[in-house]
Amino acid sequence: MKRISIPVVYAIALALGGMAGSASAAEIKVLSTIALQSVMEDLAPQFERAAGDKVTITFGLSGAIVKRVQEGETADLLLVPQSAVDGLLKAGKVQPGSDFSLARSSVGVAVRKGAPKPDISTPEALKRTLVAAESISYSNPAFGGASGVHFAKVLERLGIAEEMKAKTKHPPEGGLAARLLAAGEAEIAVQQIGELISIEGVDLLGPLPGDLQSVTTYAAAIPSAVHQPGSARALIRYLQSPKAAAVMKAKGLDPIADSR
Repeated sequence: MKRISIPVVYAIALALGGMAGSASAAEIKVLSTIALQSVMEDLAPQFERAAGDKVTITFGLSGAIVKRVQEGETADLLLVPQSAVDGLLKAGKVQPGSDFSLARSSVGVAVRKGAPKPDISTPEALKRTLVAAESISYSNPAFGGASGVHFAKVLERLGIAEEMKAKTKHPPEGGLAARLLAAGEAEIAVQQIGELISIEGVDLLGPLPGDLQSVTTYAAAIPSAVHQPGSARALIRYLQSPKAAAVMKAKGLDPIADSR
C-alpha cells in the first residue's frame, strides 16, 4: 500500500495556502463512513482554516458509500474501510496508489451513563448480559456497516441470534446506536468504539471480548473520477499529521503512523 509522505514544509505550505484567498480556494467533496464522523467534524474546519479550501462531507455507512461510488457518484476523497477501498480498486473506481491506512477501530459495548455496568469480559459473560438485557441496538447489517455486519455474526456464534431479534432496535441507516441508548430506547449499544463515545450520556463498557472482536482499518483514497486531486492530496497529508493523530486517539481510534 502506498503512503503519502508529509514533507517538513507542509505546515508552511498550508499557511501560504490559507493566505492565498478565495481566488484559489477549492471545494473538496468527501464521502466518509460514520465511524470517522466525530474525527472529521473536528479536523475538517481546522484544515479549512489552514488551507483555505472548503471541505464538504457526506457521512454514511461504508456499504452505502461503496454503492454510490460504484453507481457513478463523484467525489474527491473517500474515507472508508480498507476492504472497501480494495474492492473499489479492483473495480477501477479508485486511483491506484492513492490509498493509505488512517486508523484502526474496535467494536465496543456501551450502556447509558450512570446505568449498572454488566460483565462483558468473556464471550460467555457477554452472552449472559445480552440475554438479560431488555433491548439492544446495533447497526442494521443489511445496510452494510462494518460493526453491524460483524455483530450479527457474533450473535450467531453465541447462539442467540433468533432470541435477540425481538429486542433489537436498529438505528436509521447512517445513524448511531448510541443515540438510541442515550435516549433511553435501548439498554445496550454495540458499534465502533469511536461512534459510541462520540455521544454524550453514554458509558463505554469496553471492546468485544477475546476473539469475538473485529478490528477495522479505515483508509483514505482518491477516486478515479476526482475534480480536485491536488486539494484532496493536501487533505490526505493533513490527516496523516500528528495533530490529526491526536484527535483520532481522543475519539477512540488507534491512529496508524506513517512508517517513514
